[in-house]
Formats: sequence, structure tokens, C-alpha cells
Amino acid sequence: MKIGVPIEIKNNENRVGMTPSGVFELTKRNHVVYVQKNAGFNSGFLDADYVNAGATILDTIEAIYDVAEMIVKVKEPIEPEYKLIKPNQVVFTYFHFASSEVLTNAMIESNAICIAYETVEDADGSLPLLIPMSEVAGRMSIQQGAKYLEKPIKGRGILLGGIPGVPPAHVMVLGGGVVGIQAAKMAAGLGANVTIMDINMKQLRYIADIMPANVNTEFSSEYNIRRHLPKTDLIIGGVLIKGAKAPKLIRKDMLKDMRPGTVIVDVAVDQGGCFETTKPTTHEEPTYIIDDVVHYSVANMPGAVPYTSTVGLTNVTLPYVIKLANDGWEKACENNASLSKGLNIVKGKIVYKEIAEAFDLEMN
Repeated sequence: MKIGVPIEIKNNENRVGMTPSGVFELTKRNHVVYVQKNAGFNSGFLDADYVNAGATILDTIEAIYDVAEMIVKVKEPIEPEYKLIKPNQVVFTYFHFASSEVLTNAMIESNAICIAYETVEDADGSLPLLIPMSEVAGRMSIQQGAKYLEKPIKGRGILLGGIPGVPPAHVMVLGGGVVGIQAAKMAAGLGANVTIMDINMKQLRYIADIMPANVNTEFSSEYNIRRHLPKTDLIIGGVLIKGAKAPKLIRKDMLKDMRPGTVIVDVAVDQGGCFETTKPTTHEEPTYIIDDVVHYSVANMPGAVPYTSTVGLTNVTLPYVIKLANDGWEKACENNASLSKGLNIVKGKIVYKEIAEAFDLEMN
């Protein structure tokens, strides 16, 4: 199969869809891999690294899309890429369709085969291709939250871990999944007082068992969330509903209950965000302020640490890329139940229920 790896053109997206190691595993199986010139540069991989692994370097993104039977990338295609995608071309990437009707309609019109990393699902309900980026984003959410709590950037001016004689900050984490656990782990390690909320009692029991004493668990409800708002310094939104829009757990009217300079970090922004006031931001302009509350909602947080993110992503996507390349998408999805759940849009038809429901569209 002919596989294309283009440069990511989303704002400040420094990751690349495949490492040279991944290219090597494909070319040794007699597949042809085309990598756009300088696609891996910001992730620490040179064109020479890809050539040594067996790739062919092409100068332009148009050339990559024109020659490839399958595109392997990181982020969803954006408007300049829509016209480059061909009918019957496999596009394997993070799509997060439920957060964008424009993207959904564009991919329907493309007649491509859209396989979304974020909905590939194992038998136990886990999302193997989302986990490493959720791990990165969860850990980064505390780094960014700690930074934006600083007074020069309009935060409360509080150090997460405090110092002897000065109490630490209070952190509330909404969602006890991968993002939430990683965020709570980082915040606790810095010495903050952490409350992690979820509606899954089994998960809360697990978290209570593995976390240190400065992490408390609590059942997530509007009442309980509101009760914490006046004393919380940093709120992390890490709620995920597979393939669907995130629920709005904090509404605009609740901002008035927070102290000026409180920071909220919405890791769920790719799925529409779990705060009503969330709007996607970029690494160039990561924050905005509403009612004296600092909002951080960068839609590609792991793009800021591209080496870690690219290696972590290729580690989990490569086995599926190999299956798709070896067998073709139809046979690969027929033989692999996890991969079949990644099918979102196929030749102009929505085949994933949550996407159809998000925009009241017909599912096939």
C-alpha cells in the first residue's frame, strides 16, 4: 500500500503522524511510505532519518495526498486539506467529529474512509489510541494550570504546592479517566489538595486505592461541584463520552461562584468542552478571561511536547496501520473488532451513531 504522512498544518501542531521507526516497520513489509519534506522536523526527526528508514520525501502536501492510498496523520483535516482528500482514500487520524459539523460535512462530501483514532475501542471499553495523548494532556493540564495561576498572567497568584506555613492550592478534577488520573497524580505530586470527581463509583474506589492522601474522591453532581467552586483554585475538565460531545458540567452562571483568578483547563475541548464557556484556543493565544476566570482550552495540547507525543502515538497506532496496509481497510476492519469501531464515515455515509446524533443526521 502507498501511505502518506503530511505536515500537520493546524496552528502550532508540531507532532507528525509517524516516526522513522514506524516507517521502517512498513517499508520492510514492502509498503511504500511518502513523507512530506520537514514533516518530522518539529518533533525532532529529520528527513534523512525517514529516508534511512525507507521513506520517499515529497515536497508538498498536495503531492502526499495525490499519491497516497492511506493518509496517516495526527489532527483532523482543516479547511485547506478538505479539497485534497480523494474518494476511497483512507484517512487515519484523530477526527473528533462530534465537535465540528463543518468537518463532518466535508468528510461526507469527500467520499473517503475516515477512521478515527479516538473511537478505536478494545473489548474492555478502553480507547487504546487515545490513551497516550490523554496521558500527555492530563499531565500537561497541571503544568499549564500552575503557570496560569501566576499573577502576571491574571491568575490568583497561588503556588500549587504552597510552602511551609502557607497552605497549598485546591485542585478539582472532573472525570476519573486517563486524563483525570494523570492530572490528579501530577497535582498531588506538587503538593496540592486534590478532589477528583466521577459518576462511576467503581472507578472512584480504584482511584482512592492508588492515590496519595492528598487526593480525595467524590461523586460528581452539580450540587457537589457547586459546593467546591468558591474554594477551588484550579479546575481540570477531563470528561469523555466516546465519540460524542462532552457534557457541560460547569455553566456560565457558575463562574460567579469562583474567586477572581481561578483557572479552568478544559482538556475535553476536542469533544466540545465540558465547560459552557469553552471555546477552542491555540498555543499562540492559549487563554481568555470571562468573569475574571482564566480559561485555557488549547485543542491540541500534546502538540507542545511533540517528541514525547509523536513517539507515544506511533507506539499505539502502528499495529493498526500495519493491519490496514497489509489487508486493506475492509478486511482489516472485518477481522479486528477494535479497529472496526474506528470507522466513522465511509464513502459519504455516517456509520458511527454518536456522530449522527450530534448533528441529527442519518446514520447508515
